[in-house]
Amino acid sequence: MKPIEQLSLATEATLPKALISVHDLMPETMPAVHQTLKQLEQHRLTPVTLLVVPGRNWSRSGIETLRSLERDGYRLAGHGWHHQAERIGGLYHRLHSLFLSRRVAEHLALDEAGIIALINRCHAWFSEQGLTPPTLYVPPAWAMGSISIPRLREACPFSLYERFDAVIDCAAERTHPLPLTGYEADSALRVPVLRLWNRWNWHNAQRQGLPIRIGIHPRDLELGLADALKRDLSRSIRPVDYDSLLGATG
Repeated sequence: MKPIEQLSLATEATLPKALISVHDLMPETMPAVHQTLKQLEQHRLTPVTLLVVPGRNWSRSGIETLRSLERDGYRLAGHGWHHQAERIGGLYHRLHSLFLSRRVAEHLALDEAGIIALINRCHAWFSEQGLTPPTLYVPPAWAMGSISIPRLREACPFSLYERFDAVIDCAAERTHPLPLTGYEADSALRVPVLRLWNRWNWHNAQRQGLPIRIGIHPRDLELGLADALKRDLSRSIRPVDYDSLLGATG
């Protein structure tokens, strides 16, 4: 290896780590998702995890698109089933829906048995479609609902679960609290709130030397924080795969 190549690799290894995910892959969001992926490709940001919603109206061509994305090196993850709560389940869910999740936090309308059934159905769908069974599961709106880590480990097949506050390594029964940024500023009020939230989380990641989670939704490049998202993607960061957290002790 040439000295300049060694220097480049050494420099890259010192860059802050980032876990980059694109949410809400559904047949109806694929055009916007492709635009987001183009933006990520421009910044040479890989690996990237794509959160797939299985319970939508996937066609054969849509499944082939997911297979193509896998072949191109993207990681697929489970992301709920319908990405839509059939009902609002109590006061907490009502407040969560009003201020954070709209009606997408489908776990919050379910009891433990319902959550387990949904997660298992999600995992099985990937193999049924000829896709690689994912390691990671992310509930819609990062809202896991009423289920404990031991029950996830006993009854559900994924190795990693991502909540709003952390990523859970079930095998090691370890929780990794990691800063999270979001850009889904679909109302005027969300713009300043998310801008402040993201600034705080970038600061925490740098201060504590932690990987930062960058959560991108399909329409973020059209919304009020599009410039902030583009700026954050242009930062000097080193994307890593979620699987790097498996068995991690630091």
